[in-house]
Amino acid sequence: MGFEEPTPIQAQTIAPAMAGKDLIGQAQTGTGKTAAFGIPLIEKSTNKEGQLQAIVLTPTRELAIQVAEELNRIGNQAGVQSLPIYGGQDIVRQIRALKKHPQIVVATPGRLMDHMRRKTILLGQINIIVLDEADEMLNMGFLEDIETILQETPDTRQTLLFSATMPRPIQTLAQRFMKDPELIKIQAKEVTIPLVEQQYVEMQERQKFDVLSRLLDIQSPERSIVFGRTKRRVDELSEALKKRGYSAEGIHGDLTQGKRDSVIRQFREGTVEILVATDVAARGLDISGVTHVYNFDIPQDPEGYVHRIGRTGRAGQTGVAVTFITPREIDHLRTIERSTRRKMLRMSIPTVTEAREGQQRLAMDKLLRVVQEGRIDPYKTRAEELLNEEDSVSLLAAALKLLTKETNPLTIQLTPESPLRVRKPFQKKTQKGAGNRGRVYAGGKNNRGKFNPPPRNLPQQTLH
Repeated sequence: MGFEEPTPIQAQTIAPAMAGKDLIGQAQTGTGKTAAFGIPLIEKSTNKEGQLQAIVLTPTRELAIQVAEELNRIGNQAGVQSLPIYGGQDIVRQIRALKKHPQIVVATPGRLMDHMRRKTILLGQINIIVLDEADEMLNMGFLEDIETILQETPDTRQTLLFSATMPRPIQTLAQRFMKDPELIKIQAKEVTIPLVEQQYVEMQERQKFDVLSRLLDIQSPERSIVFGRTKRRVDELSEALKKRGYSAEGIHGDLTQGKRDSVIRQFREGTVEILVATDVAARGLDISGVTHVYNFDIPQDPEGYVHRIGRTGRAGQTGVAVTFITPREIDHLRTIERSTRRKMLRMSIPTVTEAREGQQRLAMDKLLRVVQEGRIDPYKTRAEELLNEEDSVSLLAAALKLLTKETNPLTIQLTPESPLRVRKPFQKKTQKGAGNRGRVYAGGKNNRGKFNPPPRNLPQQTLH
């Protein structure tokens, strides 16, 4: 299958899952949890071809596709087929694919409900159901759909739930639908991203776009993702980048599936260099070669931060993540640093001169690369003629000027977003019931099966 050494979540999950136990895995992205539940799914489905055995629920289309691809890779030799089912795709086409009897269906809740109503998917024989990124499905309003789906499955089914956080509704869901689940929690120190250089820049909201433009000119990323907090932000930012001459496109939840697929394909192929995205739209994206991530708006929580910067620094490659903050968001940044156990390096605001020098260095690299590649003999005669007319330094300066992207002075104004701020740390007196918020499952060897209250020293973040 291509695995050499199991990740922590795999090491703790696979054996009890194979034994048929219900499991709750509290783990973030990049921990290998797809294989953690995928290997048991494949093993338990091997000898039951032609019958739907398992359902995997995911919050987004992209994640459904990614999980199905991974399961098909794992189950290839065993002959176990996995089918992604999601909204935005022709449902008739999906029905035809279902008639080929895949053993595993990976679905978004809404589209699975559509098939349940049409009776093109029946859950009465399901042996295993997986809830992947349960907290994200909760945030997207799928809780009632998930409850309806679980009610349609046999009481004897095995349930595996994976979530980066454990808010109260997820705890209640687990208590209601799971049988004595074993709780496994992967600590933050085990999901750090050591190959990503993490930095931040403090500035006023109105400075953000110019700072982004200068960083793009200085760093010249081959392939980068810029994260915005809202759909409006993504639309405005992608259009503004194009007006300044950058190769950029945006994706968010309101795009048609065809448009989303087209943008992602262009980004994957390199015809689009900058992808502007919301958190939800970027869930499940697995695109190699992303060198830089820019958090134009600071993420709302540490889990979101880890998801974002996990788009770079993959497969042994290094990456850079730069987070933009306003002065009122510094406490929120510190909360992320404490949670991820990693300090970000502070950057100074880049200047116009630095941006110009960055573009000149890029032009120099292009010239040197052409020289190293050779195939310039047909141009040498004209070059010698030029040397008879002007000195070599002037000629090289002119060549650099032609190759250097000129700074676009076009003024861009984006609709400002309110800053994210954190509440003060928990005080001695709290509102009734406040202590339940943010409660998490304990996952240490001696704490499985128990609830722990939230750490007292971590403030909660709220959107103002």
